[in-house]
Amino acid sequence: MNVKIVEHTPNPERVIASAAKLCYSPTDIDSLLQKQTPDNVEKFLKMLVEMGHESPIEHVSFTFAVEGVSRSLSHQLVRHRIASYSQQSQRYVRLNQFKYIIPPEIAKDSYLKNVYIQHMINSQRTYDELVYGLIASGRSEKEAIEDARYAFPNACETRIMFTMNARVLMNFFKHRCCNRAQWEIKALADEMLKLVKEIAPMIFNYAGPSCLCGICPESKMTCGKINEVKELYG
Repeated sequence: MNVKIVEHTPNPERVIASAAKLCYSPTDIDSLLQKQTPDNVEKFLKMLVEMGHESPIEHVSFTFAVEGVSRSLSHQLVRHRIASYSQQSQRYVRLNQFKYIIPPEIAKDSYLKNVYIQHMINSQRTYDELVYGLIASGRSEKEAIEDARYAFPNACETRIMFTMNARVLMNFFKHRCCNRAQWEIKALADEMLKLVKEIAPMIFNYAGPSCLCGICPESKMTCGKINEVKELYG
C-alpha cells in the first residue's frame, strides 16, 4: 500500500481558526486575519475542540493518492459519500496482467496462499479468453474489456485519488481506525491519519477511533481493548 497527500489547503490550522473566529468577532476580515498569530491560532483551536464547533474545519481539505489497494477496499471507501473520487477504470484500461492483494491471514498459510494465487491465475486466463473472444466476434477492444472485467475478483489491485475535508476525515477515522474495521481499510486510515497529523497536528490531535474520546460505540461487539487503543493513538 502506498499512500500520499498530493495537495492540501495551505496553512490549514490558520484557515480554520480564522473561519471560526469570524463567527464570534465583530472585527472585519482583514483585521481578523492579521491577528492570527501562531499562538492565537493554537489557543483558539484548542477552544474550538472543547466547544465541539466542527463546521469551521470543513474549510480545509486534503487530496490523497493511493496505490496497491484492492477493489474490496475501494468499495468500502466510497461509502464515505461527502468526498470526491477518481479511480483507475477497468472499462478503459486493459489489464494484461492484473495485480492483486493477498490478505495476511491467507498469505501466512502456504496451502491457502497457493489456492488463492491459482484462482488469480485462472481469473486472468478467463479475462484474456473473454477479451479475445469478444474482439473476434466483432466487438471493439473497449467493448470487450468492458464486459470481460466482470471476471475480475475484488482482490484486483486499483489506484484511486480522493479529496476529503477535515470534518469528513475526522468521521472517517472514527469508523475506520477502529479495531473492528476491515484490516485493509484500517491500514489505509491509520496511514492517512499519520500524514494529516504531520500537516495539521492541532486539528487532528484527538482524531482516531470513537473510543478515544468516550466509550466504545460497538456495545457487545467491542474489541475489548480500549486501553490499548487509547495508548496507541494517544
